[in-house]
Amino acid sequence: MIRKRTQAREYAVQILYRLEINPGVIADSLDEFWSSPEQKDVSREVRDFAEAIVTGTRNHVAEIDQVVDQYADNWSIDRMAVIDRNILRCATYEILFLVDIPPKVTINEAVNLAKKFSQEESGKFVNGILDKIAHTEKPRVAKADESRNA
Repeated sequence: MIRKRTQAREYAVQILYRLEINPGVIADSLDEFWSSPEQKDVSREVRDFAEAIVTGTRNHVAEIDQVVDQYADNWSIDRMAVIDRNILRCATYEILFLVDIPPKVTINEAVNLAKKFSQEESGKFVNGILDKIAHTEKPRVAKADESRNA
């Protein structure tokens, strides 16, 4: 049986992929995704985590893309395969903004997603970029959280 957060990450990548192929309002894309027959039995916990990743990734996409570009030697994010780009975005969001999740866990999950949804070599590609990000970048505090900490 697949773990809840693993399942949520898979859904998040699928939703972000769909949003990139058919741009639209996040809320509409989420409603459409969750209303499909395959997702009718998805738990609230899985949905909430997937939606948090999607929303957070989209809200910080410019910063995330800049970070990924910085560590993707000889690659720019716009030249990457759509699925690889969105796996990297989700994982970079987790590494930078979800500080309660160990980067090792995020990287492992992202590599597995790349192997499942992309090509075998994509796992190594994703691992290399995320490992550099995790070891170099400092975690960010999301804007909404800053007011609570002030």
